[in-house]
Amino acid sequence: MKIILFSRPQTCRSGEELKRLFDAVEHHGFDYAINAEFAEAASRIAGIEIPAGRIYGDEIGAQPEGTVMLCYGGDGTLLEGVHRLDGRELPVIGVNSGHLGFLATAPKENIEAILDDIESGNLKFERRSMLEVSGVPGLGEKRLYALNESAVQRLGATMITIHAHVDGQMTATYNGNGVIISTPTGSTAYSLSAGGPIITPACNCLAISPLSAHNLAIRPLVIPDSSEIRLDIDTREIPATVSADNRTYEISGNVSLTVRRAQRSIFLAVPHNISFYDTLRNKMMWGVDIRM
Repeated sequence: MKIILFSRPQTCRSGEELKRLFDAVEHHGFDYAINAEFAEAASRIAGIEIPAGRIYGDEIGAQPEGTVMLCYGGDGTLLEGVHRLDGRELPVIGVNSGHLGFLATAPKENIEAILDDIESGNLKFERRSMLEVSGVPGLGEKRLYALNESAVQRLGATMITIHAHVDGQMTATYNGNGVIISTPTGSTAYSLSAGGPIITPACNCLAISPLSAHNLAIRPLVIPDSSEIRLDIDTREIPATVSADNRTYEISGNVSLTVRRAQRSIFLAVPHNISFYDTLRNKMMWGVDIRM
């Protein structure tokens, strides 16, 4: 069995923490590969030298059956790891080395138990849908993919105008800072901070949430994930951005984007005894009695 290790340079780690991780991987006898940035950090922080043949770059390439990607960091780390898969449907597990996340839910203290579950095949995986964004200027036929969300938002002080169509029907005009289209997975990310709804991962839908709309009647909208969304954007010649998770592209002028559920998806590991509702209750502190 093979483990694809992924982490980002900005993830906080100690030498002891890294040695514990690599000792656990080797103790289980896993073959493994590691991204170049993580390999450099392991060498610099913990003195762990990774053979060149185990290091990969921007994409992981073809992998043998039974391979699992282990992202070590937080939700942002897992999102970047998913992009390195480039559509390959490998199971992904997020080990959280910092604060509790909605995607990286497995605590680093349980790394041995996590690897035990991988080895024994006891991990449960959920299929999570992704977004596909087309029509981004300068990218030609290239599509952008996002696990959490795609957002269009202003860069300067001037508001932008976005006419949204769902399945060819005019739906709303958003005058303001922009709009977010999120998957159920991404409903607890940027969309949540903009007042969007929390959606359980099993729901087959998308959410359209305005960013500081100049119309108090405008509210988030939940639609079937079989829908096609067209966004006709007028940036008023001031640069704006379109993003897919943690990747951002500048646009200006009049731009038309199409957003739909992607054909590709990911399989996200769900550690034993940690459900979406457990994470939601703990992260949002819904179990805390705040009465005085």
